[in-house]
Amino acid sequence: MDNPIQTDVLIIGAGPVGLFAVFELGLLNLNCHVIDILDKPGGQCAQLYPEKPIYDIPAYPVITGQDLTENLLKQVKPFSPVLHYEQLASKIEKKDDGNWLVETDKGLIFDVKAVVIAAGGGSFEPKKPNIPDLDKYSKSISYSIDKVDRFKDKDIVILGGGDSALDWTLQLYDTAKSLTLVHRRDKFRGAPATVEKVMNLRENGKIQFHVGQVNEIIGNNGKLSAVKCLKSDETINLPCDILMPFFGLTMSLGPLDKWGIDLSDERVVVNTETFETNIPGIYAVGDINIYPGKLKLILSGFHETALMAHAVFKRVNPDERLTLQYTTTSSSLQKKLLSQ
Repeated sequence: MDNPIQTDVLIIGAGPVGLFAVFELGLLNLNCHVIDILDKPGGQCAQLYPEKPIYDIPAYPVITGQDLTENLLKQVKPFSPVLHYEQLASKIEKKDDGNWLVETDKGLIFDVKAVVIAAGGGSFEPKKPNIPDLDKYSKSISYSIDKVDRFKDKDIVILGGGDSALDWTLQLYDTAKSLTLVHRRDKFRGAPATVEKVMNLRENGKIQFHVGQVNEIIGNNGKLSAVKCLKSDETINLPCDILMPFFGLTMSLGPLDKWGIDLSDERVVVNTETFETNIPGIYAVGDINIYPGKLKLILSGFHETALMAHAVFKRVNPDERLTLQYTTTSSSLQKKLLSQ
């Protein structure tokens, strides 16, 4: 690509924190392009649990990951960000003028004054269970929830004992024809209140629960009909149209660990005054960063983007004085935000 894309800031990651970073930077008249390895915005919220309820977003008693993403996209629309999907930031190079050249694995090149890493946990993919011929039934296996209606009147088997397995048990039991939860032991890693609700469903006959492991799938032409569950004293067949394994995620920082950025516990170390890394001009917000007292919450990431944006403004406009403007009192900001 002979002519790099020139903009003020490149944001790596189009999850909730990356999208809100567009908003905070836009308030300061900084233009952004955004890249993401996924094929749509929203990060883990949209990819893994788009219809899972989130309860700790201010002013929303409850909101789904998909609705949060859509609202953030509406919020940043006045600032006209350009989003590039299925792009992995692969190379970075410092220019003589202080800007950064960032190249993706698909050949896009950006010439920017600052880079903001908002990549959540990095690139990720669900951990697959060790079951023979699993890949032959990919259309009958789900590692995330897109639309709940897809699970209506289906025999569902959920594997796992963490928050995701328990949350989706609660979400789907009254939609499914039948729902069976399988875990290798009778103790769970989820929140105590969630565990109690799931056990109440079991006691009331709303779901089936088995201590054991699924070690074989049964079906024809890529369509599941049942799975075999190995228990301590027997093997039983469980009716199954959709198998949902929730064994966590495999995370990877990808090329980021080769950029010379200071890392701790596979996360990016930042200065909490500016959220800049050890490399001037490269910042990190959201779950990808680490610092004393760090909380891996979306709302914490939102706070981090505000401080980061002010630091980036000073880098991009070193000779300009930054005056804090409130959206409630600034007529110019109000006009821009209401323009679309």
